[in-house]
Amino acid sequence: MKHGPIALIDHLMPVVFVAMKDSIYDKVKSNIQEGNDELDSLCEFVIHIPTVAEEVSPILTVVPLQLLSYHIAVMRGCDVDM
Repeated sequence: MKHGPIALIDHLMPVVFVAMKDSIYDKVKSNIQEGNDELDSLCEFVIHIPTVAEEVSPILTVVPLQLLSYHIAVMRGCDVDM
C-alpha cells in the first residue's frame, strides 16, 4: 500500500525525480515502480547526467532542475526576475 506523498500521485500529476546511479539509486527506483530494470522505460522524458563522484553529483543535478523551474515559471507567466 502506498503511503505519504507517493499516495497522492495519480496519472495526471507530472512527476520529476532525480535518480543518480549512486548509493540510493535502488530506493529511488523502487519508489517509482518496483520490478522494472531501467528507469528510462518508465519515463516520458529523461535527462542523463554523467556519472561522477557522489560528492559532486548535486552540482550536476541542480542545474537541470533550476532550468526546469525557470521554464515552468515563464510558461505560467510568473515574474522570474522578482
